[in-house]
Amino acid sequence: MADRPDHVQLHDHDHDHTYPHDHDHNHDHDQPHEHKHSHGHSHTHTETKAVLNRLSRAIGHLESVRRMVEDGRDCADVLMQLAAVRSALSNTAKIILKDHIEHCLVEAVRDNDRESIDELNKAIEQFLK
Repeated sequence: MADRPDHVQLHDHDHDHTYPHDHDHNHDHDQPHEHKHSHGHSHTHTETKAVLNRLSRAIGHLESVRRMVEDGRDCADVLMQLAAVRSALSNTAKIILKDHIEHCLVEAVRDNDRESIDELNKAIEQFLK
């Protein structure tokens, strides 16, 4: 790692950044699909392909930012690119939230599923931190 400032810490990843959850992902991401959760209602996702495409682009962008840091590029340039990645992720989250409100939350309200409504509020709180 050539002439990198001491405050820049990079490491190679040999581990998985996926997180366990309680449902299968054996479905076609091109089509709306449902996820069953322990709180009783199903989630219908209509924007999965768009979300996955946006995430793939953000991951590629972030990898290029990492290469910028590895190459010792100007900090201002790195910060500008990180801001672009953050914006892309924020816009992706907005799509997920909109999809969730239009489908899952409507179902939760209709079914008087207070747990799902509380979970959404908690997720929004975490996202906005």
